[in-house]
Amino acid sequence: MSEPLSGPARLEIDLAAVAANWRALAALAAPAVVAGVVKADAYGLGAARVAPALWAAGCRDFFVARAGEGVALRRILPGARIFVLDGLLPGTGEALAGHRLVPVLNQPDELVRWRAAAAQAGRRLPAALQLDTGMCRLGFSAAQAAALDESSFEGLAIELVMSHPVVAEEAGHPLNERQRQRFAAMRHGLPAAPGSLANSSGIFLGRGFQLDLCRPGVALYGANPTPGRPNPMRPVVRLEAPVMQVHDIVEEGSVGYGATWPTRPGARIATLPVGYADGYPRSAGNRATARIDGIEVPVAGRVSMDLTTLDVSSLPEGAVRPGSVAELIGGPDGLDRLAEAAGTIPYEILTRLGARYERHYLDAEVPA
Repeated sequence: MSEPLSGPARLEIDLAAVAANWRALAALAAPAVVAGVVKADAYGLGAARVAPALWAAGCRDFFVARAGEGVALRRILPGARIFVLDGLLPGTGEALAGHRLVPVLNQPDELVRWRAAAAQAGRRLPAALQLDTGMCRLGFSAAQAAALDESSFEGLAIELVMSHPVVAEEAGHPLNERQRQRFAAMRHGLPAAPGSLANSSGIFLGRGFQLDLCRPGVALYGANPTPGRPNPMRPVVRLEAPVMQVHDIVEEGSVGYGATWPTRPGARIATLPVGYADGYPRSAGNRATARIDGIEVPVAGRVSMDLTTLDVSSLPEGAVRPGSVAELIGGPDGLDRLAEAAGTIPYEILTRLGARYERHYLDAEVPA
C-alpha cells in the first residue's frame, strides 16, 4: 500500500497563465525579444513544467543561474538558447560547452578562461557579457570594459551584452536613467551585439530600457511588476489548505507560541496544516490574512513549523468546520499581499513554496 508523499495542502500552478503573461510581455516589448527567466526551478514552480509551457507560447531564450540548471533545462528544451547567469565558475566549462549553454561572463578572468576553452574545443563558443552599471554584484566595471579590445573576444561569439537594473520597480527613480545612460556608454567599443537591460519591471519603463532582449522573471509567475498600480499579470499560483480543527473559545487565553494573539470567549480559531516548513513565512503571523468562502480572516498568532491558525470569529457559527478550505494565496494580488504582510518580496514567497504541497498544474492553453 503506497503512502502519500505530499501534505494535505494544495498548490495550484496555472501554466496557461504563465504562457499568457509571457505573451502579454512579448506584445508590450515588441520588437524586442522576450526571454523567460526560469532559474531556481522556475522560481520554485517547477522548470520541467514551466519551461515547456513558455516554449509552446513562443519563448526561445531562457535564463538560469547555475550551470546545473542549464544542463537540466537543455534535456527538456534541446532547441532553446540558454544563458547561465553565474558565468564561468571553476569546474563548469566542460558542462557549459558540452551542453551548448551560453555563460554570462562577469569579469576579465572568465573571459580569458572561456577563450581558452574555445581554443581547446577548436570552435567558436557563445558568450554574453554583463556590465555593472550600479548593482555592484556581478559584471565588468567601466574600466574593465574599456580595457577590452578585439583580441579579448578571439574565438568567441558574443551574443548579448547585458546589465541589471537596481530600482526598475520605481519608475520615477533617477537611477533608472543613470543606469540606462551608463549602459549605453559602456557598450561603446564592445562587439556589436544585442543589448539587454530590462527585467520584469524594466519592461514597463519603455523602449529606452527594453532594447533588444528583455528578461522577465517574477512577472511571468503573477507578481505585480508595477507596484502601486493594478497588477497587469494574470495570477499563477493558488495555495489552499483544509481546516484541521476548530476551537470554540470559552475563556480568555491566547493562540500559539509566545501567546501573541489573545482570545476571548466566543471566538473561534481554525488550524491549518501549513507552516514555515512548507514555505509559508513565519513573519506572516499576526499580519497576513487568508480567505474562507471569499471572506478575509486574519492569521492568528505565530506561524509554526507545520501549522497556521486563523481567527474565524467573523464567519457565521458553523460555517467553518474540519475540511473547510482556506485560501492562503490567491487572486491577482495574492502573492504581493502575502509578501507585504511578511515583510518580504514575492520572489522569496515563490521560491520557498515547499515540496510538501500536493502540486496541481493547470495545463497551458494551446495557441490557435
